[in-house]
Amino acid sequence: MKIVTWNVNGIRAAREKGFIDWLESSDADVLFIQETKIQENQLPDELIKTPTYYSSWFSAQKKGYSSVAVYFRETPDRIEKGLGVSDYDIEGRSITAFYGKIAMIGAYFPNSQELGARLKYKLGFNESMLLYCNQLQKEGYSIVLTGDFNVAHKPIDLARPSENEKNAGYLPEEREWMSYFLDSGYVDSFRYLHGDIPAQYSWWTFRANARARNVGWRIDYTNVSQDISDQIKACDIHQNVMGSDHCPVSLVITL
Repeated sequence: MKIVTWNVNGIRAAREKGFIDWLESSDADVLFIQETKIQENQLPDELIKTPTYYSSWFSAQKKGYSSVAVYFRETPDRIEKGLGVSDYDIEGRSITAFYGKIAMIGAYFPNSQELGARLKYKLGFNESMLLYCNQLQKEGYSIVLTGDFNVAHKPIDLARPSENEKNAGYLPEEREWMSYFLDSGYVDSFRYLHGDIPAQYSWWTFRANARARNVGWRIDYTNVSQDISDQIKACDIHQNVMGSDHCPVSLVITL
């Protein structure tokens, strides 16, 4: 099964840049998208259902903000929106598709913002997500957790680590939580397969021609619970795919 995650930074803008054509050619079985920035009642029919895919959407209460969705070729057994925690669910930050005993989650983790203004909120979301994943494992599900985590875990995961030590997405507390999460029984699929390969980024600022110079960050992940880590067959960062300040990340796993 091929699972893809992509922060599209506005689905309406992405549609104008060829999103549907890309999706139809992606060979994804399941695609999670983040930052759709759209309310469900604003969706045009061509985004709800494409020639090959159906979809489900979870929008923030605030218009034009956050929000996630999932596209799928085979209808999941069920779809769950949010974590069951109102403080986070009002921002439309996660959606889960269940296939048999696999729970696939697409998440848009909060940005800690300048001077850590939302760091406490982010760490609270992070912990709620870990509790959610752990509870699903207790219920017998294996986990695939994808999405924009808004953190570069280690120095190798961004182009200029020393210059960003006090910046959102690379704060010590965020990086420590990522280590804690992985130590809790989860696997970073990309590093599991590729080791310490450098300069593999999934987000670039629009400023200073950063993408062309590959001055970026790896903040989009496809993580799995350890019980299915030996079923990972491929994990790739598709830096050639345009249409957003992020690029898609794909996971191929035998389920």
